[in-house]
Amino acid sequence: MNFQYQYPEAFWLLLLVPLIALLYVVYILWQKRTTKRIGEPKLIAALTKNHSPLKSRIKFALFLFAFALGCLSLANPRKPDDASAEVRKGIDAVIALDVSNSMTATDVQPSRLLLAQKLLTSLIDKMPNDRIGLVVFAGNAYTQMPLSTDHEAAKLFVSTASPEMVPEQGTVIGDALLQSNAAFEEGSQRFKTIILVTDGETHDEDALKTAQDLAKKGVMINTVGLGSASGSTILDTLTHGAKKDESGQVVVSKLNEDLLQQLATSTHGTYIHLEAVAPAIATLLDQYKNVDKKALLDTSGLYYESFYWWLVLPMALLLLVELFVSDRKKVSA
Repeated sequence: MNFQYQYPEAFWLLLLVPLIALLYVVYILWQKRTTKRIGEPKLIAALTKNHSPLKSRIKFALFLFAFALGCLSLANPRKPDDASAEVRKGIDAVIALDVSNSMTATDVQPSRLLLAQKLLTSLIDKMPNDRIGLVVFAGNAYTQMPLSTDHEAAKLFVSTASPEMVPEQGTVIGDALLQSNAAFEEGSQRFKTIILVTDGETHDEDALKTAQDLAKKGVMINTVGLGSASGSTILDTLTHGAKKDESGQVVVSKLNEDLLQQLATSTHGTYIHLEAVAPAIATLLDQYKNVDKKALLDTSGLYYESFYWWLVLPMALLLLVELFVSDRKKVSA
């Protein structure tokens, strides 16, 4: 790996170097004009005979060079230790997790969402070499975590997912699939898969077409369905009773298995009706067992050797020299 700078934005400070130099030139010109206006040249020369313009400019040049070195040191030049990087052979998996209000239904225990979270945290532990991303969705879809090998962070995001994260309610599966696909690196040769975890209760007519388009790009969608065919009422957070529609009828949320099966089949994936965590994980991992797992250089654990001291030390030396350089002429005895 090549030499690099940790904070390249510090280079913008170098723009101050020509600005400071310009201000110094303006100051010198102003000083000369002012000197001419305040008295006789001979008198001014006598009063300033001990001042050395050359030494003053040398002092300024030392300061300006030290300032530039300081800017470069703030960028923290460093070199990674290639031996500390890990090569991981795996796949890229984006989890699309439904956090709509219907996922709070309790036709599965302890609730659809809590069971989904239990599944996903266990699944992430079983995919140590894979990059994991997370998209949460309800009425809108949001990327909660980009693809990463930081599995502890992935589990944390999964465990804290809730309906409050998405202000607009609903279930836009098509948008969730598009947002998940956007998380994949364009041009990457690694196997791409979306794990869609939802009750499938949606009026999104574009969901199946979106899945078919993704299949043409080589994306496999595995769907995990939560809930029951008979359905369950949803808790209304305002009334703390069963949620009702505009006509006053109690809302019953049902698992839409047909759609989830179609989404999976159209992308050569599999559909799982989640009832128990262990067999669901085994089925998902079996889907990825025989796929081509490309090598990925994981740089998240890289050790870097910093070289900013190589700039700080000469900067300090220049400032020290500037401090002891006098701008007065040597007077002959």
